[in-house]
Amino acid sequence: METFESLVKAEFAPKNTYLNTASTGLLPARTVDAMRVAVESAAVGRPTDMFADVEAARACLARLLGVPGRRVAAGASVAVYSGLIAASLPEGAEVLTAEADFASVVNPFHMRRDLKVRAVPLEGIAESVRAGTALVAVSAAQSADGRIADLDAIREAARTQGARTYIDASQAAGWLPLDADAYDYVAAVAFKWLVCPRGAAFLVVPEDLGGLTPFFAGWVAGEHPWDSCYGPVEELAHSARRFDESPALFSYAGTRTSLELIEELGVENIRKHDLALAERFLTGLRTLGHAPVPAPGSPIVSVPGLGHRQAQLSRAGVEVSDRAGNLRAAFHLYNTPADVDRLLDVLSG
Repeated sequence: METFESLVKAEFAPKNTYLNTASTGLLPARTVDAMRVAVESAAVGRPTDMFADVEAARACLARLLGVPGRRVAAGASVAVYSGLIAASLPEGAEVLTAEADFASVVNPFHMRRDLKVRAVPLEGIAESVRAGTALVAVSAAQSADGRIADLDAIREAARTQGARTYIDASQAAGWLPLDADAYDYVAAVAFKWLVCPRGAAFLVVPEDLGGLTPFFAGWVAGEHPWDSCYGPVEELAHSARRFDESPALFSYAGTRTSLELIEELGVENIRKHDLALAERFLTGLRTLGHAPVPAPGSPIVSVPGLGHRQAQLSRAGVEVSDRAGNLRAAFHLYNTPADVDRLLDVLSG
């Protein structure tokens, strides 16, 4: 029987100290193989059924987030789904966001000049929901520094005031156990902590489809897609598939296998692994006299004033990010204590 460690070792073989999952996750070997088969098959005129891959990926993502597959739309971008939600709000609606949240989450709401967008500190989101707030839109974990939103408090505050909730799980899905059923909308790109290829993203909607109008619906949004290729779609899908974008099929050929790996490893197991590494790094930082941005319970660690070391670290074979002058390290399932020690060793030099 394979263990967590043996399964990870079989799927990942980084050639450097890669601590940059908050930017892009590494691809498992099975995913590289699946994409290679799909591309090579298409090149010789024997394409695989990549639409079946889309459906398998949808079903797996649904299981990971605890919702039925009929509530999951498959697309390519969080920004597109933020735009869909923004376009469906009534004129004058108030949208509550976190200050400096990721642009793909908040910017589409600003593009509608007739909406009232209000930004407050992340820690004050729940207490800032008020009568008249139509939507709370926030990332589960902040891209810049890993801080985790108090999702339970936000959900309860929104429910009390009759507001809907929109959670971007791009920096959380894959390591943080999430119950998407607790929120109205949950979106996530899959190329970070879900270790999928770029080109796959998902949106979870309520059973009643959340009052969204599928403005960008094409043929894949039809209840019978192959009968919806020409002219207006006569019957939209009765499920969240009405919000599908025409899928990047080669990406989904790999997305299917990556999500199956995350499911096999178990999100809670991944979380424990990731947080142990983050805690090791935090201990080392304190020894070196550095104070990170407080982000308890997060595998993303941001260190003010060290962003300028990113290029030096990269030359030393350690991949991290520079975000607004902060060094951002992200610890995931393919990382080891030796990776943490290597980062600390270079930082101490």
